[in-house]
This record gives sequence, structure tokens and C-alpha cells, in this order.
Amino acid sequence: MRIWLQKHTVEGRSALLDKLYAEHVVAVAGPGTTIDIHTLPPDTYAAALPEPLVGYGEIGQLFADFFAASAVAAERQGYDAWISAAEQDPGLAVAAWRTGIPVVGYGQAAWQLARNGGYRLGVLGFVDALAEPIIGNICAAGADLVSYQVIAEGTALVEHALAQDFDPLVRAYTAAAARAAAAGAQWLVSAAGIPHEILVHLGVRELAGLPLIDPLGLAVATAEHLHRLRTLGIIARPEVGYARRPPRSLVEQADQELIVKAVAR
Repeated sequence: MRIWLQKHTVEGRSALLDKLYAEHVVAVAGPGTTIDIHTLPPDTYAAALPEPLVGYGEIGQLFADFFAASAVAAERQGYDAWISAAEQDPGLAVAAWRTGIPVVGYGQAAWQLARNGGYRLGVLGFVDALAEPIIGNICAAGADLVSYQVIAEGTALVEHALAQDFDPLVRAYTAAAARAAAAGAQWLVSAAGIPHEILVHLGVRELAGLPLIDPLGLAVATAEHLHRLRTLGIIARPEVGYARRPPRSLVEQADQELIVKAVAR
């Protein structure tokens, strides 16, 4: 199967980060699965990392629109599943409406599994403003969040780590994990993909005695599982009522008139 993994970083800004993602997807892909990493257009932002943008809801909606459009492109190009590779799950809800392939979010997969297992969550973030949408998604999923830790100076720590100065980031995340453990957490989830890729690279699977869940690996495994269920005819998208899919020609015409021409005006 083929999976489209949509990130909101820009390829080429960090050779190390690009390498870590490429290695990680190979490590977690099941037999016969190919994962293609897609990033944002090069001129989306000028900084080394997207952190200056992701904390704004308006820009977050632009990301969500782009992500959802990428899910449509993935289906039309023959991909079997699509992943929104950010813990706030940009574009996920719209992608589910607009496609017939499995769509999976980093956060969604983690929150749902934590809810099903009855595990208390400790979330480790480093962008203050992202706590709002992520906590909202956790609550909507019905998971038990007992601690949301924001790593102070998180962006600087990531930048140092991408320059291969890893120790400050590991120490900060370990201290945050200890606070989450003291609050009663049982599972740890990083609320940002970039530092998590660094921790995976370093072989960190546990902090303060708690398991550190791998959202990328979990999302890939979930997408593979959902594709297999659909292939076997065990589940399917409903095709009745408001959820039924319109003819593609109608969708393409509406896209052209409502989106493309609206932008042109």
C-alpha cells in the first residue's frame, strides 16, 4: 500500500530533520507499505522551523485547508491512505469528508488509543498556543488528560538539537515527563513532531519511567489497519444520505468556482 504523509515543515531547511523523518517512516512501515513524505511549499515561511506560524489559529486554518487539499490529491493520485502529521491534526475532519481513503491524524490516533486503553495522558508540548487546539481534540476524543507540560524555550532547544546538541532537549523533556508522572500520567505523547523525531533518533522510548508513545508509528499502523479492513470489506465509507460522495465532475466544478476563482478575485 501507499501512504501520503503530509507534514507542515519545509523540505531542505534541516538536512538532519529530513534524514530523521525518512529513516523513521522506513522503520515503522509494514511489509509492502511505501510512505511518501510531502511538505509545505518552500516559500510558506522563511524561518528554519514552522513554530512562528503554528501558534496562530488563522494560519492554522490555512494549514488545515492545504492539508485537506493534499488528502484529495493523495486519493486522486492512487494513494491508499493519508496521514496528517501534526498533533493538532490540521485538515483531518475535512479530509475525512472529501476522500474515500482512510485518513489518520497523529493526535487522533494517540488520543483514541489512550481512551480505549483507559490510560491517563501526559502531553509534552513546546508551543504555548498549540495547547488550546490539542487539549480540545483530546477532550473531544474522550481521553483522560492529566498533565499538559509546555517546554520552556522549546524552539531554541530544538534548534540546538538539530545542530546535534541533544542533551539540553533531552534534559528538558525528562524534567517535563517527571512533572507529568507526578500528576498521575501513564502515557507520554509529544505534542510536536519535530522534537519527537529527535527523541526517536536518540532511542528514547521512555521518560521518567513512563512510555513515550510514537505518534508517527501509531498513525502509520492505524492507516495500514484501516486500509486492510476496507480491502477485506469489513468496513466501508457510507454512501447514503449527506455522507454519500458526489460525482467527481461536480466536485471539480465546485472546486474551480468556489476556491480557485475566489482566490483569483
